Amino acid sequence: MKETLSQYIAEYKKQMQLGNVPKAYKGLMEYMMDLRTHFKNNFTDYTVGSFYQGYMDMTYFPVAPIVLKERKLKLSIVFDHSKAQFEIWLSGQNRKIQNEYLNLFKQKGLNKDYIITKNPDSIIELVVAENPNFKDLDNVTTAIEKAIVKFTMDIANVLE
Repeated sequence: MKETLSQYIAEYKKQMQLGNVPKAYKGLMEYMMDLRTHFKNNFTDYTVGSFYQGYMDMTYFPVAPIVLKERKLKLSIVFDHSKAQFEIWLSGQNRKIQNEYLNLFKQKGLNKDYIITKNPDSIIELVVAENPNFKDLDNVTTAIEKAIVKFTMDIANVLE
């Protein structure tokens, strides 16, 4: 039997009344906005883009180091809600640019940690924190910082 919007809303209402989902979502949005501010204040040579809250599928904001921005590429710090994990996605300014770089990365190859995707919103993805410790957000932030810097260097090396 196909579920209807009415059935989904009934379940949604039930979960909202329990109170855990709104608290978790609010805390996550606050962390992501703080993380964006952290990158804006501490990675001054990066362009930090707008915050996308999403539809409880993904929440992200883009960061573009000069070496990638020159090539019309950017990285996005993504929280995947269904997996409850942090990822970094490399994407292009438009689909044409993404396809050009997708073909290039397929030819040159990358470290096995990087996943060349079929996702229309990304070229390459990297899982940064598969099971983030939300009791220690400073360590989560540090892991994301290190991954952004390494991802940028790895992509720049392939592009040389």
